[in-house]
Amino acid sequence: MAKYDLTPRIAPNLDRHLVFPLLEFLQERQLHADEAILKAKIELLNHTNMVDYAMDIHKSLYHTDDVPQDMVERRAEVVARLKALEEGAAPLIAFLQNQTAVQELRADKQYNLQMLSERYQNFSSPLNQVQNRIWLMHWSLFIFFNHENGRTLIIELFNQDKYLNAIQTNAPHLLRYLATAFVVNKRRRPQFKEFIKVIQQEQYSYEDPITEFLACVYVKYDFDAAQEKMKECEEVILNDPFLGKRAEEGNFSTVPLRDEFLENARLFIFETYCRIHQRIDLGVLAQKLNLTYDEAERWIVNLIRTSKLDAKIDSQSGTVIMEPSHPNVYEQLIDHSKGLSGRTYKLVSQLMEHSAQQQAAR
Repeated sequence: MAKYDLTPRIAPNLDRHLVFPLLEFLQERQLHADEAILKAKIELLNHTNMVDYAMDIHKSLYHTDDVPQDMVERRAEVVARLKALEEGAAPLIAFLQNQTAVQELRADKQYNLQMLSERYQNFSSPLNQVQNRIWLMHWSLFIFFNHENGRTLIIELFNQDKYLNAIQTNAPHLLRYLATAFVVNKRRRPQFKEFIKVIQQEQYSYEDPITEFLACVYVKYDFDAAQEKMKECEEVILNDPFLGKRAEEGNFSTVPLRDEFLENARLFIFETYCRIHQRIDLGVLAQKLNLTYDEAERWIVNLIRTSKLDAKIDSQSGTVIMEPSHPNVYEQLIDHSKGLSGRTYKLVSQLMEHSAQQQAAR
């Protein structure tokens, strides 16, 4: 599973101190040699502002209260830099703490950007904005997979056009986390079909068992390969610092993330398989879902009971018979209208932003 470790790709997009918990996780999972992890920790610490922490480690390591002079000098530099940064950010912080000033903000994004730019600071170039979005998405992983509504919030952020373009341009490895969020999200979203197209487009720049699983089910319709990928997905989730930690601790759900993923992955396979076949042999289905015959039968019965499946089981022949489903015209119209409204809103926002950038350039 070490070959699926994204830490080397993620670390350059994080502040150094944020990499420490990732290394701690990898050390617990023993994906890499302890010596390599320790060397990485030392290298990180040498280039951070955590001078007091470095001093404590030095004292503990050499059993002394004295520290090297370069550490003392480094600490003075860090304190001076922090003071300068505080002074530089003071006007904006004062604005945010002033209730009267904050009330001047409007729902109009362009007005807010122009007003803040004129009074406090210059906003970065489009290239820097892309890089800042990439940094924000990497930092947000610490929150989204430790938050009750994280699986919904990550879709709302990462799947926006600007952020998705940034992922495709410079950070395709983030597709793992967006794909996981789509799989474990209880409410199937209309953007899911478009996301499958992105996975298909980016398969030459990035693939892992999670993205490959979705490609097997929705692009190749290769259910045997999808079953194999499910086994690899389980290992990837358990050994991922963001996905595996929540699965282990179960902070906000009685069901680990790994189990939720596997349950929904089976449902994805089943739903897609049922679109192709009207009568399905339970033995074959059990094999596709990586379950025993009895487990597959109980799983399908449970789906029927919870109204997630319009089907019936023929016990004598050992088959599942799918009931013909007729699309609801009104629901289709509503879905298309929502999609059109969303695309229109995005187009208007892009035009307004482009216009604002042209005016600023003049």
